[in-house]
Amino acid sequence: MCGIVGFTGKQQAAPILLDGLSKLEYRGYDSAGLAVRDGEKLAEVVKAKGRLSNLIEKTDGGNALVGTCGIGHTRWATHGEPSVTNAHPHVSGNCTGSGSGEVESEVVGVHNGIIENYQELKDKLLKHGYTFYSQTDTEVVIKLVDYYYKKYKLGPIDAIAKTMVRVRGSYALELMFKDYPGEIWVARKDSPMIIGVADGETYVASDVPAILKYTRNVYYIGNLEFAKLVPGEAHFYDLNGDEIEKQTTEIKWDAEAAEKAGYEHFMMKEIHEQPKAVSDTLNSVIKDGKIDLSAVGLTEEEIKGIEQIYIVACGSAWHVGMETQYVIEDLAEIPVRVELASEFRYRKMPLNKNALAIVISQSGETADTLAALRLAKEKGIKTLAVVNVVGSSIAREADHVLYTLAGPEISVATTKAYSAQLVAVDCLAVQFAFVRGMITEEQYSYYISELLTLPDKISRTMEDKERIQWFAAKHANAHDVFFIGRGIDYAVGLEGSLKLKEISYVHSEAYAAGELKHGTISLIEDGTLVIGVLTQRELYEKTISNMVECKSRGAYLMGLTTFGKYETEDHVDFTVYVPRVDEHFVGSLAVVPLQLLGYYVSVAKGLDVDKPRNLAKSVTVE
Repeated sequence: MCGIVGFTGKQQAAPILLDGLSKLEYRGYDSAGLAVRDGEKLAEVVKAKGRLSNLIEKTDGGNALVGTCGIGHTRWATHGEPSVTNAHPHVSGNCTGSGSGEVESEVVGVHNGIIENYQELKDKLLKHGYTFYSQTDTEVVIKLVDYYYKKYKLGPIDAIAKTMVRVRGSYALELMFKDYPGEIWVARKDSPMIIGVADGETYVASDVPAILKYTRNVYYIGNLEFAKLVPGEAHFYDLNGDEIEKQTTEIKWDAEAAEKAGYEHFMMKEIHEQPKAVSDTLNSVIKDGKIDLSAVGLTEEEIKGIEQIYIVACGSAWHVGMETQYVIEDLAEIPVRVELASEFRYRKMPLNKNALAIVISQSGETADTLAALRLAKEKGIKTLAVVNVVGSSIAREADHVLYTLAGPEISVATTKAYSAQLVAVDCLAVQFAFVRGMITEEQYSYYISELLTLPDKISRTMEDKERIQWFAAKHANAHDVFFIGRGIDYAVGLEGSLKLKEISYVHSEAYAAGELKHGTISLIEDGTLVIGVLTQRELYEKTISNMVECKSRGAYLMGLTTFGKYETEDHVDFTVYVPRVDEHFVGSLAVVPLQLLGYYVSVAKGLDVDKPRNLAKSVTVE
């Protein structure tokens, strides 16, 4: 949620800040703003409501703002409606927050996260003479920094440390102090932040793509740490104000991977990148025909001792868990519970001490998933993270890490990160089954060979995209769509339904097909689109029967299957086929047509595919 950028160096800051914000607009696009300083002059603040293009126009592409030090923000609204007044940056003085120009304030700042006790802090500051112009929690924290800065007169280190101790919640905070030109101060708790250095210049952002074209040498600032950024240098501090030594990490991503590469939308580009993402992830753990988890750090003894698995995640990552629970339980015969991270962290359920908690997150910063990971560790449960971002909070805090190699994913609707997560956990399932003696050497080799066919078969699945585009245009005005399936097919339907609703704003739901008669079938009427996922041979006839029940009540049927051409076409109105693969892993193929369907419906409706309303890429707040 929200994107932040900062720059201090020799070049003009505003164009660099705007370029960085354009790479982060997937994190929020309700409003945007910049604060830039030219030497010892006062900071100049410019804000605009709506998309970043409004701010770019208002600042003439950044050329209207002179100065080599600045911070920027693109907002996903939490406290306060989207407006110029509530847009960041916020200031410590009694500014209206409604326009542009120099500000007399001691402190100027931007913030990603949520300050949970902002009302308590606001009441305290009101008693000390502060007034407030916005509805945001960010203005409160900026003025709290100002309060401690003026009260103790010990400088930014002391003011920031005292603020961090006093604030509850999550934040990635960027600050500029009037008395310290050329410096940006940053602080972090539970919200992502990355700092890059190159050639006497320093960059800061909430995600890698914003700075990738400028530097690959980055620092990961730790939780409850803060830093002073000056041109070409970063100095880190703990809550005691003591300096911390840190080493830079080299980012391996190709800068071109964060660009559209000729595709109209990032989502379509990322759908087409799935074969590579799946191949790279598989090849990272499959060596010489065997699955090698040595880099993960999970020993065979530990695997044999697992009595229970908890898969904890949110959104599409939770759907990965829903699908792989069937695979793990069938192959490895380990009981699996799939938990929404937002529920797991508040459930007071008994936990098996000999369990493994698998937490799944693309960004490695998902707030609820991170909190669930910490809870599992507090309870003495081993944790394994499946994440896409090296050095992310979840990756650093988990006992074991399995990295997916999807590369940067920009579109809010996940595609390639989902597919990489799915094959990663499928590899875990196969390895757990083999180590625990639940499958033979021959079965082990067969399952690995089937996994290795997935990249090519995903590519073949996309060859049918013109038919799916035609079908999507035909049903773009649908009001209700239902996805049904059983077992793994039900889990695939969950992800297909989410893709459709989040980028096309079509009401869609996924149901276990056997549940239709327990209430849901009452919603079927003439023309209702029902999509059946039919890839599991033993469950095929039962799901077909459920679909025919819907058709008899006026539904239009789409079938997604691997089976004989005429077998399915005799029962449904439109059929999509995916290549055959072992049924444990067919979800990696079946999800692709559903991704394309959601994409093409959104395009047909003229919507912004990559930036759906009210959503942001990384959910770093509760």
